[in-house]
Amino acid sequence: MLKLSWLVVCLAVAPLLAQVTLEEYSPRPGIVTPQNMRTRAKFPFVDIHSHQNSMMSGEQLDKLVKEMDQLNMPVMINLSGGFGERFRNGVKNMKGRYPKRFVVFCNLDLTNLDEAGYAERAARTLEEDIQAGCEGLKFFKNFGMTTRDAGGKRIPVTDARFEKAFRVVAKYKIPVLIHTADPKQFWEPVDKFNERYLELTEIPGRRKDPAKDGAWEDLMNESYALFRKNKDINFIHPHLGWLGGELAKMGKLFEEMPNYYVDISAVIAELGRQPRVAKQWFIKYQDRILMGKDSYRFNEYPTYFRVLETEDDYFPYHNKRHAFWSMYGVGLPDDVLKKVYYKNALKLLPKIDASMFPQ
Repeated sequence: MLKLSWLVVCLAVAPLLAQVTLEEYSPRPGIVTPQNMRTRAKFPFVDIHSHQNSMMSGEQLDKLVKEMDQLNMPVMINLSGGFGERFRNGVKNMKGRYPKRFVVFCNLDLTNLDEAGYAERAARTLEEDIQAGCEGLKFFKNFGMTTRDAGGKRIPVTDARFEKAFRVVAKYKIPVLIHTADPKQFWEPVDKFNERYLELTEIPGRRKDPAKDGAWEDLMNESYALFRKNKDINFIHPHLGWLGGELAKMGKLFEEMPNYYVDISAVIAELGRQPRVAKQWFIKYQDRILMGKDSYRFNEYPTYFRVLETEDDYFPYHNKRHAFWSMYGVGLPDDVLKKVYYKNALKLLPKIDASMFPQ
């Protein structure tokens, strides 16, 4: 009779449990901890990694700058400047209204790669863009991963046709921010062991095929080869170079390549789950790490501030798709925080007005 009663209970409860999907499961923490919310950065910061429409209206620019002021962000780097006429019109629009608040990076012309004279054309356009106000060069993830020649063969970032452009970069001493690949889990089986399972099931198009997109290890090694070859150029790997889960490995890259930097855009969740290791890593490599956000969403910056500035325990991340785990504050010392927030950016981008930041 007892077994029968238990079976009845299980059958009654099962439909209730089945109603909660993985996407919906959001348990309320049963732990009460100090809450040190941060809606404004402790020190002014440069967002090294943002994407904006350079031709937005004056009203939109005004709204953006007002939000930047609320966050304590004197300068934003717009990585989506384009090239040629598009870049020049955009930089005039943004800096014409706010000369000191925006830095606009240009992008390399990757059209007609098989055309005779491509290398010279791309290098010439880049030099003209730099002379028109480009302060850094940004490469999107397609560079080296989905760039193809006429025969459909993948063109790596080390291809000789890009060498002239990199020599222009070195001539003008501007930094290069190059997005390589995507999280390693995008190349792994989408199963119960994959930390990005939720993201890859919600957005299946993010899955990668080594045969088509190149192996993750190959893409990363090609980028490192580019950095090693061009020792006279400062390279910034966004998203912690997808090594947020292997900080020791990234440390070895810092030690090997003095021209190698990273930003923390879109990967604060990696740091927020290993606060003790992350704090020591930040302190040791404090001269090589930059503040960045990536997708501009005003209400997501507080997560970054709270992870970097406080020692809070077990607080939520703002996007379960990227991180289903809770955050812990790293609690950086002020001198390290200042370098991450603005001093390292000022070193790489000397045209920024340093008077907007504490000395």
